[in-house]
Amino acid sequence: MDEHTYKVLGSTGGLNIAFGVISIVAGIATGVLLIVSGAKLLGSRKRIII
Repeated sequence: MDEHTYKVLGSTGGLNIAFGVISIVAGIATGVLLIVSGAKLLGSRKRIII
């Protein structure tokens, strides 16, 4: 019983690390896309005549 618990905790820890890395990569990618989108909006603001 103790060995089974040890194995389950090991695999759960590995999955948590994997999901953490995926979350960090997704967060960085989202941040970069938001910065690029904001820069494009600020650049196109000069062409608008009100």
